[in-house]
Amino acid sequence: MIEIQGLSKSYNKGAVKAVDDLDLHVKGGEIFGFLGPNGAGKTTTIKMMVGLLKPDGGTVRINGFDIGKEPLRVKESISFVPDNPEVYEKLTGIEYLNFLGDVYGVPGPLRREKISYFLNLFELTGAVNDLVQSYSHGMKQKLVLIGALLHEPQVFILDEPMVGLDPKSSNNLKKYMREHCDSGKTVFFSTHVLEVAERLCDRIGIINQGRLIACGTMEELKTQSRSKESLENIFLELTE
Repeated sequence: MIEIQGLSKSYNKGAVKAVDDLDLHVKGGEIFGFLGPNGAGKTTTIKMMVGLLKPDGGTVRINGFDIGKEPLRVKESISFVPDNPEVYEKLTGIEYLNFLGDVYGVPGPLRREKISYFLNLFELTGAVNDLVQSYSHGMKQKLVLIGALLHEPQVFILDEPMVGLDPKSSNNLKKYMREHCDSGKTVFFSTHVLEVAERLCDRIGIINQGRLIACGTMEELKTQSRSKESLENIFLELTE
């Protein structure tokens, strides 16, 4: 589903190597956790994956399409939720969701069914007719998540998706991510909450100073470090 080869990105005329020759493959039906310290290159990698940043070198292929050569084909089959929800604040919640339904060509009956389902899942039904500018950060995060899921993306890409969510919504999102992948689709997400990654992910990649330093299942990660305990201990050891 996701194939990254030789991906690189520098800032300040090459002085800062944000992502350094990254190779990564994520399969269908997999929840993949992307971990790293602040400034490790996680968000830069994700922005190149979804076409928001142009890499200095390397390729990203999602669902068989190259993001640099066929960006629209990639974007038709993915959804991206950033770490900071950016929403049209002069729209109501339902206007925003219908706008995204139009963008992705979700037909009317299916759209109404999906909107109703996700509004109930994230407990946003009572606010959907209010202007987005009246929403809290957490409510905006829920709205962005709902909009991203309307067209049932083959690949769901999230940058720190749990930030701002209440515990129930966070738990419902994790359950949905599992169901999404059990149907053969893929979830790629970054997080600083290592306990969530350990419980939820099929495989985990750890990036540090722009380079992938470990990748695999929890059992495989244990063989790549001296620590045989929690993901937190493995992470701390590998990123020292």
